[in-house]
Amino acid sequence: MQDDSTVQAVQEGEVVTRPSDEAVQDTASAELEQLKGERDQLLDRLARLQAEFDNARKREAKERQDARDYTVSSTVEPFLGVMDNFQLALRSGGSAEQLRAGVELILKQMDDALKGLNVVPVEAVGAQFDPRVHEALGSVETKEFPDHQVLEEIRRGYKIREKLLRPALVKIASNPAMVSD
Repeated sequence: MQDDSTVQAVQEGEVVTRPSDEAVQDTASAELEQLKGERDQLLDRLARLQAEFDNARKREAKERQDARDYTVSSTVEPFLGVMDNFQLALRSGGSAEQLRAGVELILKQMDDALKGLNVVPVEAVGAQFDPRVHEALGSVETKEFPDHQVLEEIRRGYKIREKLLRPALVKIASNPAMVSD
């Protein structure tokens, strides 16, 4: 008795049983459906992973912006009192001497705020010229000071820890008697 799913053939005296075309087609259809199901699961998984990645990217961008905002706000906060004091100084009706004394106090408050942020001035007047932290705007010929000594600070330079924020603009001594070969 022969099953519909198989076909018997005789080859060189031997009986060979092979699946019928209909059975092959049924098996192929079942495998195709299984592969389609796996494909759909993988596409669904891919879509979920893409959504997770997109959400993580958005969350990271928001966290970065929040950190930047926090840094800016904690940096600006010490200067708000300085601004308040400048506004009070402008509204005051005091004498020039009183105004000058007030501005000096505000300048001290500003220096304190900068020190709180680890911003310190670059040593200038009296120091030896250092091109890493000074920018020479000119030289003054003199025999009183050593060659390349900073004589005048035009604009103060600043460092934050060891990083230079801006160089000090200075005038330096040019002593022809001390120029080395």
